[in-house]
Amino acid sequence: MRSELLRKALIVGVSALSVLALSVPATATTPDRPGGSAKPTVVLVHGAWADSSSWAPVVERLTRDGYPVRAIANPLQGLTGDSAYLASYLATIEGPKILVGHSYGGAVITNAATTAPGVKALVYVAGFIPAQGETIGELASRSASPLPLLATQVPGGTEVVIDPAHFRDRFAGDLDRTTATTLAVAQRPANTNAVTDASGTEGFRTIPSFALVTRKDRAIDPSVQRFMATRANAKITEVDASHAVMLSRPDVVTKLIESAAR
Repeated sequence: MRSELLRKALIVGVSALSVLALSVPATATTPDRPGGSAKPTVVLVHGAWADSSSWAPVVERLTRDGYPVRAIANPLQGLTGDSAYLASYLATIEGPKILVGHSYGGAVITNAATTAPGVKALVYVAGFIPAQGETIGELASRSASPLPLLATQVPGGTEVVIDPAHFRDRFAGDLDRTTATTLAVAQRPANTNAVTDASGTEGFRTIPSFALVTRKDRAIDPSVQRFMATRANAKITEVDASHAVMLSRPDVVTKLIESAAR
């Protein structure tokens, strides 16, 4: 009887461990590289007029492929402060890291990368890649037509959003109308300090860089993206997609991130 009880207890214990293994969070290390080394943590940084949920399809794919993932909430209050905010989070993540920035998030990872240990690569997804002393406003002015923005005065200055009536056309042209409308309503405002703060450092000078150029982008001209990526000596991939490429073409975005992680 005692041996039978022991056998049942072992079965229950093994089952519990199996459930626990399936519930390990996405930030857990995954020792599937030669020699048992863990895959780098992928840190995703969204840009203006979006939030961390915009990475959801990419997070799903990276997690499925065994990568630890963190999607950081970008404050969108100014390049200097936002970069320091990201750097504080990077300091808590052990081991190698891949920083991925979409749009304005590209400028944030450029500035935060040099202060964080273990950054293996920078991935720019339709992202801004400013040189030292350059502002996002200066780079954005190179695009053919300015974004239709609506401004609101707030205690911290002025915040802007894309006019919802033009959001799909300028930000998410390859998404269905219902999804684009939801994104337009839920877009996060960006403080104008985000475009007036000068970039302080150039992480791409010392860290390997990869860039995804979106050829149907109406928020940042593809020609401007190519200029920045070429100047940064980034490995360039191009895709027919809108600015919301992480939602419309998540497989392409994931593939680029994983190639940077190898």
